[in-house]
Amino acid sequence: MKINIGITDDHQLFLKSLGILIGTFPGCEVVTESLHGEELLRKLALLTTQPDILLVDVNMPVMDGPRTVEKVLKVYPAIKIAALSMKDDDVSVIRMLKAGCCAYLLKDIHPTELEKALEEIYKKGYYNADVSNINYRRLILKAGDTDTPKLTDREKEFLRMACSELTYKQIAAEMFLSERTIDGYRESIFSKLNVKSRVGMALEALRRNLASL
Repeated sequence: MKINIGITDDHQLFLKSLGILIGTFPGCEVVTESLHGEELLRKLALLTTQPDILLVDVNMPVMDGPRTVEKVLKVYPAIKIAALSMKDDDVSVIRMLKAGCCAYLLKDIHPTELEKALEEIYKKGYYNADVSNINYRRLILKAGDTDTPKLTDREKEFLRMACSELTYKQIAAEMFLSERTIDGYRESIFSKLNVKSRVGMALEALRRNLASL
């Protein structure tokens, strides 16, 4: 198995360091590195073999992450794209998922988990760091199975809004509820979907057809 990887990030030190790290993974090869979306598109057009996976930063100059993902997938729909982000930027990463990313990876990810994530994305087209190994295998089921969690109508409404770019405070206002009540819905859904973050929740909701981005 050989996985061709492309990386796009405007921080050169991170870009080069990540490329060197991935190059040490058995079966992985970095075939292109770019500092922003426009450079990525130019380089992709020159490659004879396209990357299997692209790792794309969320916040970049010239062309940001979401627009980069949309443009790449228009021309190269077979490429799988994972978002790169800092932990506190959930809303931006949700924009990346909406643009077409199949996973999000934090920039402080452990190398062992990164290697596993690349393998999962390559083999299954999906990776959610929030879901544990055992439960992930159990959850790779078709939509509509008996394992689908039961959500109340208000939880479904909250989940739909949580998969948008609204903040939790804005969601509370839209639902005419207190922020404390919204916190309760969030914790309940985190538990039912077995996730730990808003982005993990969005990924699971999308995979289970509980919401659309």
